[in-house]
Amino acid sequence: MPEPMLQITGLNSYYGDFQALYNLNMHVDAGEVLAIIGANGAGKTTLMRSITGLLPNGPGEVTYKGDAIGALRADQIAFKGIALVPEGRQLFPSLSVEENLLIGGQTGRAGPWSLDKVFELFPILKERRSAPSTALSGGQQQMVAIGRALMSNPDLLLMDEISLGLAPVIIKTIYDALPEIVGDGMSAVIVEQDISKALSVTSRLYCLQEGRVTLEGQSKAVSRDDISRAYFGVE
Repeated sequence: MPEPMLQITGLNSYYGDFQALYNLNMHVDAGEVLAIIGANGAGKTTLMRSITGLLPNGPGEVTYKGDAIGALRADQIAFKGIALVPEGRQLFPSLSVEENLLIGGQTGRAGPWSLDKVFELFPILKERRSAPSTALSGGQQQMVAIGRALMSNPDLLLMDEISLGLAPVIIKTIYDALPEIVGDGMSAVIVEQDISKALSVTSRLYCLQEGRVTLEGQSKAVSRDDISRAYFGVE
């Protein structure tokens, strides 16, 4: 079996004295699209922050392409090829759409994604390229956040709650773009509360509940009863 692209082993994460993740074990294979599901407060965003260096973790708890990355800063991890589309989008409000996108390209990593390709993926952004990011709708801002991450030409794309608060038509547009996003073999992790949406576009899933993995399986093989038990902690 080939070595996973991302390996998480015994991950514990804290906010001060509060422990948010407990001895997590999971992996992401090269070219895989993986779902992370769970209720609010389950630890999904904490997991994303731990992988990307926004929260510290212990030696050997997170390895990427065989290298331990727990001691690296967030910018160093981005240069290695991991990009995050954060919950809430977190665009730079003083910058235009195009300027926000160009920030993602500062890693200088080679790859297929460029400003023109992002505009091809989301044509509305080309029309609004000079507009301040605050002038966009929530859905358009989410497209900018995704485009900014793609501009770094990552090998692993983490997307945290990309459908949260968006209209169904915008959610469909974003998810319809996913096959093109991962079409060159990019791995992706999708954090999603919409279980049906998550299962429809991923090959495998983990469910978190109170900072622990309560279910792992193939997206098409797990039953709704299994998910309900794992999601809510009901026996």
